[in-house]
Amino acid sequence: MNKAELVADVAERIGDSKLKGEEAVNAVFEAITDALKRGDEVRLPSFGVFVVSETKERKARNPQTNEEVVVPAGRRAKFRAGKALKEALT
Repeated sequence: MNKAELVADVAERIGDSKLKGEEAVNAVFEAITDALKRGDEVRLPSFGVFVVSETKERKARNPQTNEEVVVPAGRRAKFRAGKALKEALT
């Protein structure tokens, strides 16, 4: 499912236009992104948790040239599925 399909599905579920569905989807994405930028966790009971993890600087290798490259430290978003979501997928 891509974003357009998600928007169409949400619009159908709320019984409104695709424009309203897109506004809802974008609002959720923005809220999650803003919380993660602040370093907060986003906990959605029975769905999962979005968290930010810090990555250390590390060395990697370019597979085409075999040249060693330094990958800078940074922040990465991670998602851990909740129990209900895991059970729904089995």
